[in-house]
Amino acid sequence: MCKLCDEGKPQDHTDSLSGSRRDFLKASTATAAAAAGLSLFNAPPAAAHDDDHPKDGGRPGRRYIIRGGHVMSMDPQVGDFVKADVLVIGKKIAAIGPNLHAGDAGEIDARGKIVMPGFVDTHHHQAWTAIRSSIPDSILIDDGTGTPGAQQNYLGNILLGFAPKYRPQDVYISELFGGLAQLDNGVTTVHDVSQIHHSPDHSDAAIKALFDTGRRAAFGYFESAGAAFGIPDNAGNQYPTDATRIKKQWFSSSNQLVHMIMGVEVYLPNYQLAWDIGRQLNLQLAAHILSPFGMRPILDSLADGTAGNGSLGLRPQDRHLFIHMTGMSDKGWNRVKEVGAHVSIAFPIEMNMRHGIPPIHKMQRLGIEPSLSTDVETNMTADFFTQMRSAMTMQRMVVNEEILASGGYTPPNQWPAPPAGTLPLLNVRDVLRYATINGAKHLGLDGKTGSLTPGKEADIIILDATHINVFPVNHVPGAVVQMMERSNVETVIVAGKVRKWKGRLLDVNLRRLRRELENSRDFIFSKAGVPQDLFR
Repeated sequence: MCKLCDEGKPQDHTDSLSGSRRDFLKASTATAAAAAGLSLFNAPPAAAHDDDHPKDGGRPGRRYIIRGGHVMSMDPQVGDFVKADVLVIGKKIAAIGPNLHAGDAGEIDARGKIVMPGFVDTHHHQAWTAIRSSIPDSILIDDGTGTPGAQQNYLGNILLGFAPKYRPQDVYISELFGGLAQLDNGVTTVHDVSQIHHSPDHSDAAIKALFDTGRRAAFGYFESAGAAFGIPDNAGNQYPTDATRIKKQWFSSSNQLVHMIMGVEVYLPNYQLAWDIGRQLNLQLAAHILSPFGMRPILDSLADGTAGNGSLGLRPQDRHLFIHMTGMSDKGWNRVKEVGAHVSIAFPIEMNMRHGIPPIHKMQRLGIEPSLSTDVETNMTADFFTQMRSAMTMQRMVVNEEILASGGYTPPNQWPAPPAGTLPLLNVRDVLRYATINGAKHLGLDGKTGSLTPGKEADIIILDATHINVFPVNHVPGAVVQMMERSNVETVIVAGKVRKWKGRLLDVNLRRLRRELENSRDFIFSKAGVPQDLFR
């Protein structure tokens, strides 16, 4: 997060970081002057028995060891350990194994706990945190039926309704609060797909929040929601041309927790401009690709190299990340595989909002694997245990039904053997791979995170396996995927620094953060002319 710290020159951020956050709120608007005096991040002092974590973890040369946990590395070369230690020096993992000698290193007791890499979310719209759960029944686009799903539709209510009303300070508090909430859930890395770039100030607010959250992130520079539809609130938007300034100002170093991805949405007018700018800046290119917005023929033209101005196509060097990929043709899929593009699936959202069937079966047939994404909290939780269970359950539901149907449901063949060519059922290790190392690969971060590998940075979660909802553990991967939820996330470490300890986020004043988020929510609803009816 700090270039000087990353370069081995430790700085004292105790006052400067909280001050910078207050300064941002103050600079955003005159009405934030009162809030600027609040300490949003300095929580009350912890009780003595809760304050024994390595306080300066992540600093160069600082050593501590995680002792005696069930270690699931997600690295086939490292393997798994029924009982082992993880030695962290500075921000990196130095060693993994039983009974490590660590000299005078500090210790974290992980007996009865599961130690594994943090989760990686490859697609999350964090700016919508203030409007969480606002459209729980919605589909993507109004289908004219007058049903709750149509009335709550995402395009009309979020992209064209709430989103254009955001001020920079609304962006900041939503991004910050949403990021901390996922950190609390064990998600140590996110691709924040921010469609909130109504002005350079909005962009800077989103970026600053990602840095201030203190976890690893890819800043996805997407569009200003509503701009393509002539929404007047978006008059100051400078997407995509502001990308050059943003990269120079915020992302001149590759040695920091946050990096930049270029959003290149193909449903926007003159979309080739964003592709050209992203390529000029050597940024990874990401886009939503899904059936309801008529994108299938556009992906086909990209596969042919005839999109945009007639010569735009998919290239391996663009490191594409495509989100959803529902309803696409064989031509599009085959070209995606040829160029090594990555695919992020948001299983529960896609099933709920009429994106189309999550394309896991298509990917299995092509021999490629997805990463997982939470998408939008306007509709559903960003909890990553939900994502893993949804992925596994949906895939197995379809395959199991195909097998049962092949027997005709009648004796003596009511329980048939799988026909030739039947896809294998997903298992818990598959979805754990999607949730960790695949996500890191898809964001170009697998050299730094995604597995517990000596030499990689220490993005580690410690899960409480003694908790009443999971004890006793008889299968470690199964316990994580099929039994656990947020309350089991005891400790979260990012780049060697402890961010959550014994079930509590550190250095975060949640009471005051809630107040700021609530004030922002009230403003957005009021500006959009939407009554706050909690039981509508």
